[in-house]
Amino acid sequence: MNIDLLRRLCETPGVPGHEHRVRELILSEIEGLFDEVTVDPMGSLLCKRNPRKTTKKKEPPKKVMLLCHMDEIGFLVSHVTEKGFLHVQPVGGFDPRNLFSRRVLVSTDDGDYKGVMNPGGRPIHISSPEERKKIPEPADFVVDLGMGEEAQEKISIGDMVTMDEPLIEMGDKIVSKALDNRIACWLGIEAVRALGNSKHACEIHVAFTCQEEVGLRGARTAAFAIKPDIGFGVDTTLACDTPGVPEQDRTTVQGKGFGLHVKDSSFIADRDLVKEVEALAVKAKIPFQRTMLKAGGQDGAAAQQAAAGAKAVGIVVGTRYIHTVTEMIHRDDLKAACDILAAYLKKA
Repeated sequence: MNIDLLRRLCETPGVPGHEHRVRELILSEIEGLFDEVTVDPMGSLLCKRNPRKTTKKKEPPKKVMLLCHMDEIGFLVSHVTEKGFLHVQPVGGFDPRNLFSRRVLVSTDDGDYKGVMNPGGRPIHISSPEERKKIPEPADFVVDLGMGEEAQEKISIGDMVTMDEPLIEMGDKIVSKALDNRIACWLGIEAVRALGNSKHACEIHVAFTCQEEVGLRGARTAAFAIKPDIGFGVDTTLACDTPGVPEQDRTTVQGKGFGLHVKDSSFIADRDLVKEVEALAVKAKIPFQRTMLKAGGQDGAAAQQAAAGAKAVGIVVGTRYIHTVTEMIHRDDLKAACDILAAYLKKA
């Protein structure tokens, strides 16, 4: 398993609208895997692999699309004070309880600057009990680069801010910021790499999309351009198999295989496609679990609703502590997701 690639993907900063560095990394990894590679006006990377065998049927080959978003949740600088403190606006959904005392990276056109993020207000030694009970909103947090007034010269409005944490391996688990959704970028590359010289009849499209965390924006334009017959939304999902969460809300259990995602608030998967993927997983002995979410969305919805529509389903990896710097996955679940994608592409 190519953990080095996953590490580089996760540690490369790229919030919605600023995915260019992730895109360049992917471009350096996919040489020889695809027949056509383009960047669309939104910034998504669209990769096409032509069929490797012909069929007796005269109709055009089936288009199978994998949608793998490149962006991570983060912030954009909205104001720089005279004393050099940065105010930020979130791009993506944060639980502010997870933002206290974080090390961050502020990325500009001229380079990256390390900083720290904390909420404004009094520290514990001089705050009242009532003040300590308050949970700040994301807009209450500020970034300190330690450079004082010089920050006004080096930081521009709109520069991106990301969490600054490395990927680590813990036994069977992998922990990192931005596993949502660099997992999918990894899968989009490795599943196609796993095809090798396989003679597939379908036309494969892997779209490394932008701005998913703020509304599936890149996926909508990419899917409209490609007009797939089959769409796979490749993403993370919740793994709430942890203390304090009722069994019915756990979504997935880590180590039990990839998630076959059948519903969230953005789409309901095609029943026949769900059964087809499920049967393929059973035949190939690839572990899986059906998944549903009460809320949230993913790029598979964009494929389903593009142009005249497509059959769509989600292939997801259960992730503990999602939208934090301690996102955690199980290696076996990641492998299962890669195996089922490669198996489907070979037979489609």
